[in-house]
Amino acid sequence: MMRDKTSVAPVIYLASRSPRRVELLKQIGILCLTLPADIDETQSLNESPIDYVMRLARQKAEACLQALTPTQLLRPILAADTTVVLDEQVLGKPEDDNDARRILASLSGRVHHVHTAVALAFNNQIEVVLSTTVVEMMVLSVAQIEAYIAGSDHRDKAGSYGIQSAAGAWIKRIEGSYTGVMGLPLYETANLLRKCDLKNNHLEIMSLAI
Repeated sequence: MMRDKTSVAPVIYLASRSPRRVELLKQIGILCLTLPADIDETQSLNESPIDYVMRLARQKAEACLQALTPTQLLRPILAADTTVVLDEQVLGKPEDDNDARRILASLSGRVHHVHTAVALAFNNQIEVVLSTTVVEMMVLSVAQIEAYIAGSDHRDKAGSYGIQSAAGAWIKRIEGSYTGVMGLPLYETANLLRKCDLKNNHLEIMSLAI
């Protein structure tokens, strides 16, 4: 008799409150317990966007390490951070609707980069990998921006848009990882998790089978 995979207990910790990352992990057969890491996400002076996103991913993993018991630490901890970069400037999450309007207008008709860093904490080690995707957005009208903001899909998203939402119709092309733009590059994530002793941690995988 086959066991229902939905009944399997969560087996890794995800240092995020993002439902998109939870769903992406489910897509490759991984269940998780979410353990959001509340850290200071201020970019340091003269810190490059790549150094910034990789530092935040590592610090999120470290924050979760400190919150868990020794027994809980037997399970892997996954953390990620995503940033949108235009002209070497980090475009973070919008402060309000007006800030979202400004950000979307700046991306209109331009090519930008989306960096997502993924950190895996396991066996007293933290490894961080980076996924970078080039994204070209069509020219947006004021009406398109206003309609998108009215739908609230811009909130709590780096760059004020989600490629998995209606804004996906604005994207002329991407070079790199679509799931990386969503917030968790599955190829890089899968490669990290393969390095864990998954079987001994009762991690049921499906597409990650070794």
